Amino acid sequence: MRVLLKLSGEQLGGEAGKGFDAETARWIAGEVSELQKASNEVAVMIGGGNFVRGAFFENSGIDQVVADTAGMLATLINATLLGEVFRNGGLDTSVLTNIHCGQAADDFTKRRATHHLDKNRVVVLAGGTGRPFVTTDTAAVLLALELDCDIVVKATKVAGVYTKDPAKFADASLLSHLSYAEAVANKDIAVMDKTALATAEDHNIPILVCELSREKPNEIIRALKGETGTRIG
Repeated sequence: MRVLLKLSGEQLGGEAGKGFDAETARWIAGEVSELQKASNEVAVMIGGGNFVRGAFFENSGIDQVVADTAGMLATLINATLLGEVFRNGGLDTSVLTNIHCGQAADDFTKRRATHHLDKNRVVVLAGGTGRPFVTTDTAAVLLALELDCDIVVKATKVAGVYTKDPAKFADASLLSHLSYAEAVANKDIAVMDKTALATAEDHNIPILVCELSREKPNEIIRALKGETGTRIG
């Protein structure tokens, strides 16, 4: 199975959710290694919210194109550091970027990324789509389609999608499955932006929402087996 794993920048920031926490990154490397050992090819899409998010600059007087470009640069910082941690942990890894920065990473092309995946290398993707006005959630779905991935796995702080906010309501129940239409129509479901969900629906690629935390190792593998998490689609 070819998997596109979407990680937020905040997850790379450790408990603080800011900056880059190398210890957390090493733990994530172990989880990705186990995912590979389970006969999966893995591409990883990185957010940049631990450093800067384009939305931070709303109503600041900074043009959104400039703000979104800063956000894309933040994803490149994350991808460069994460790629190094992965390699130091024994994972054969290639970092590819959709914004041109040859000193940091090779430019993304489908042919190059597919070649690395076919060689069982982890491909870390930076820069989103390389264009403004697009979230990294939507970029994850678009690149999953481009790379012929079988599924998008959105890693979160909770076990999946709930009937209510589990942090506020003790009676919140985990949903094992949602249709695309249900996920798009329900305004309370904010695990991915609606454009990403609608794009997944248009192209019939499933999205799996599951937890990524040290308290629950190998949770992604369990979710892929249908033992936990929420499948959309």
